[in-house]
Amino acid sequence: MQRKPDWLKIKLEGGENYAEVKKIVETNHLHTICSSGKCPNMCKCWNMGTATFMILGDICTRACKFCATATGKPLPPDVSEQQKVSESIAIMKLKHCVITSVDRDDLADKGATFWANTILAVKKRNPQTIVEVLTPDFDNIDANLQIVFASKPDIFGHNVETVKRLSSQIRSRAKYENSLDVIAKAGAVGLITKSGLMVGLGETEDEVLQTLHDLRSVGCNMVTIGQYLQPTRQNIEVQQYITPQQFENFKQSALAMGFDSVESAPLVRSSFMAERSFIHSKIQKK
Repeated sequence: MQRKPDWLKIKLEGGENYAEVKKIVETNHLHTICSSGKCPNMCKCWNMGTATFMILGDICTRACKFCATATGKPLPPDVSEQQKVSESIAIMKLKHCVITSVDRDDLADKGATFWANTILAVKKRNPQTIVEVLTPDFDNIDANLQIVFASKPDIFGHNVETVKRLSSQIRSRAKYENSLDVIAKAGAVGLITKSGLMVGLGETEDEVLQTLHDLRSVGCNMVTIGQYLQPTRQNIEVQQYITPQQFENFKQSALAMGFDSVESAPLVRSSFMAERSFIHSKIQKK
């Protein structure tokens, strides 16, 4: 196992805001990808008064090798979760919220209807809040995707996760081409689209640049690039730690390709600094 470089060492943060977010999440029996995914930015984000809500439970039907979320047979969807998320966002007075979910291949529509109802509930209760979603691929079934698209999230995110060559090795069911297709379909109905990938899994620089090119070719507006960190011993090991300078190089290359917003740094994750990323993007200036 490789030793983490200094630039990946983080200082744990606490404080009043962290405690308040923790209380809201626990009181409402909500799930967050922050804790389920063992995100290294959890303390920082919670201290800033924000969290990425995870709907449809905390048990995933897929078993991707990079993910720490539990895999198994999920419980039936909890409809009250929709209102709890909506109320929590209101209590936290979020200007920008991020919602994600586990994969629910056990459901007929892969969870699309639950997703749409959650987005609508959040928008009704919090009309001034920017609603960003990070969704599964819903098996790239048009009927499922259109259900979610119709709820009109402000930003539709779906991660390609890694380069094409490695996709089948680390993703249990999702396909690289399907992920690109999902993003293309979201853009085709007028949604702002976002995707993300991890590096340090054994990909080459050229493969990362090709992935960025592939995303732009389907109209992806925003992209995040971050260092893969092995969350548990059961997950795939890190192959390489990418330097901050290389992340900056990726950022400049992505901007040159025409992305409206690029977050590229070792500790960047899909929803990290999502509000700042959106506000500073060219999309806001159009």
